[in-house]
Amino acid sequence: MDPLIAATHADPYPYYAQLRAEGGLTFHPGLNLWLASSARAVAAVLAHPDCHVRPALEPVPKAIAGSLAGEVFGRLMRMNEGERQRCPRSVIEPGLQLFDPLEVEALVAARLIAPGAEGLQAAMFLGPVCVVAALLGFSPAQGRIISELTADFVACLSPLSTATQREAANAAAEQLGGYFMELLDDQMPRTALLSGICQRFAKASTDPQTLTANLIGLLSQTFEATAGLIGNSVLALKQQPALHRESIDIDDLLAEVQRFDPPVQNTRRFVSTSCEIEGVRLNAGDTVLVLLTSANRDPQLNDDPDRFLLERPNRRSFTFGAGHHQCPGQKLALSIASATVARILAVNPVLDTLKWNYRPSLNGRIPNFTE
Repeated sequence: MDPLIAATHADPYPYYAQLRAEGGLTFHPGLNLWLASSARAVAAVLAHPDCHVRPALEPVPKAIAGSLAGEVFGRLMRMNEGERQRCPRSVIEPGLQLFDPLEVEALVAARLIAPGAEGLQAAMFLGPVCVVAALLGFSPAQGRIISELTADFVACLSPLSTATQREAANAAAEQLGGYFMELLDDQMPRTALLSGICQRFAKASTDPQTLTANLIGLLSQTFEATAGLIGNSVLALKQQPALHRESIDIDDLLAEVQRFDPPVQNTRRFVSTSCEIEGVRLNAGDTVLVLLTSANRDPQLNDDPDRFLLERPNRRSFTFGAGHHQCPGQKLALSIASATVARILAVNPVLDTLKWNYRPSLNGRIPNFTE
């Protein structure tokens, strides 16, 4: 076991506990990186100004540098620091807090969800992107195409992507850019979300390409993270039949799943300047693998952390990040996931017959279901 394999291991949590016991911030010589495994270390790394989201000498991964997908990547607020992060975030984030949950429920309900594994997969991966696309003003037909293009684009963001996937991602980036340019050029009528974004954009010192890139980024963030949250919630219901009852509070279920078995297991930070964190000296150029899910299971963060408790008091989690790079769409993601899980349960799926494995990933824990 190593911390990269752990993300898709059947049960990585004893391994994470072992890492915490060895120290909150330790060096892994085999992977040549530091591991932040305790709640204290994870919080300290995420908050430290010298721990950046990309290495200074490689702002865009080499595999996609110079490509259309790489151009989008290089403008994403979540992959930048300073003004290149703050400015697009100030344009997009406020609207993600002001959506109408009833509208989200209606958009989810408008999509037919089949009870089998194929229907579940579509509800997990395509449905959430269709909801965000609709909130931005795309038609249902456009939303279906955009969700498929987003799936193609997201594939290039993984270090495990193939040349074929990267080529498809470039084509998807071009097409998604075209869809957003048309949407932004169309003055009327605009949805509340898009109208607010456009008003803030008009006052911001950002360029149209950065806005378009971050709208694509909003879709790509929705695609995998929300799919994993929905899928892992279904797994919790499958593995703990006592939870599968009519009176279950879906919001409580999601809140505990995102702490207990989250879709994002780790993230990385790159040391820009030599610094000291938790008594450990880090050098410029060092990489820190931030084990978010290990911190979630730290007894210093949550009491009795290895128990799945729907009504957990004072629940705390690093799944959506922390600090200035904390996920701005957490509230919307949870709302979409809640409405989707409720609709999945409404079609009364036979969970006992579902089989699954995890999508290949170095940081995500996202199930693929089959029958």
